[in-house]
Amino acid sequence: MEVLEYGKKNAETVLLQMVDDNDLKTMEQEVALIRENAGEDFRLLACRVSDWNLCLSPWKAPAVFGRQDFGGGAKDTLRELLDICPENAKICYIGGYSLAGLFALWAAYQADRFQGVAAASPSMWFPGFTEYMRAHELRYGNIYLSLGDKEEKARNPVMATVGDRIREADLLLREQGKNCILEWNQGNHFQDAGVRTAKAFSWVMRQEVR
Repeated sequence: MEVLEYGKKNAETVLLQMVDDNDLKTMEQEVALIRENAGEDFRLLACRVSDWNLCLSPWKAPAVFGRQDFGGGAKDTLRELLDICPENAKICYIGGYSLAGLFALWAAYQADRFQGVAAASPSMWFPGFTEYMRAHELRYGNIYLSLGDKEEKARNPVMATVGDRIREADLLLREQGKNCILEWNQGNHFQDAGVRTAKAFSWVMRQEVR
């Protein structure tokens, strides 16, 4: 896992984000927006993984688009991520976009290291994930969810369930007493990923740690 650092090196607030090459193209913009909107110093660790479907999927599942199945390697990725998280970090948020957003939400069920989740356009269509959420409960309660208003209109029948699944997740988290917000953005899944992720991190950073 390659780690790229942004923000203030010794900041006590650390943001962890799983990224790919497309995310890295807009990282400077994302960091600038977080700095502008969050109002506090932070250190962002962008963790680049080479095999998205393998490293970020919580369990194995058949391919939904393309030919590559999901390999269920998230446990190994999370273990490595926890080793990367600085010991001096007083507050640690995890977030990401698309499958990285789903990974961030799943990771918060696995470890009590994260005080907030910034899940921008997460892949809530992932098979079995909302069922997993019903059977488990997060320890911490600040969760940001978002989706583009055209994402549930996808031609792929599995991916088209993302709107229903994210509404279910939002309702479930609220019923469990979590401080959760679901924000709708204009456009499809491939629009403004960096901006949406910045909005997600900014929101959780502005919340009182619960």
